[in-house]
Amino acid sequence: MTKWNRMIAVAAVAAFTVLRGAAAEEPALIEFKILSPATALEMAQAALSNCRAAGYQVAITVVDRFGTPQVLLRDQFAGPHTPETARRKAWTAVSFRTDTLELGKFSAADQPQSGVRFVTDALMIGGGVPVEAAGSIVAGIGVSGAPSGEADDACARAGIAAIADKIAF
Repeated sequence: MTKWNRMIAVAAVAAFTVLRGAAAEEPALIEFKILSPATALEMAQAALSNCRAAGYQVAITVVDRFGTPQVLLRDQFAGPHTPETARRKAWTAVSFRTDTLELGKFSAADQPQSGVRFVTDALMIGGGVPVEAAGSIVAGIGVSGAPSGEADDACARAGIAAIADKIAF
């Protein structure tokens, strides 16, 4: 056996031992929290109210921690593209665990992470924000239809602020 083959064999045995030990300590079930439908709706309604007060016609989507839609609200004059755009923003925020304004900066054409823009359904435009409780993502909210990503983001954050006391633990 060559020196390299021995090193590979030793590394493989060590990796197997570590992985086997980690699996033995892992619990069989994992617990997590998500927003109730009523709380998700309340957050979406607060975001919609905030946008309306600013004169914006928008769509809002709230997704659970896995990116599955829980609530979709579309104001009467919001554009036909806004529901899907809001969903994709919310999905992107929970999938990448950060808001889409930040992701837009990190994934610009001149940045090393620019390739992430080619992930199916990812949308790096402001307005998608992960919702956190006790350090864990419990949902995501996406807003689309305001005149800028920053305005969409502000409406999304107003929605989160409206339920913050309910999800603090």
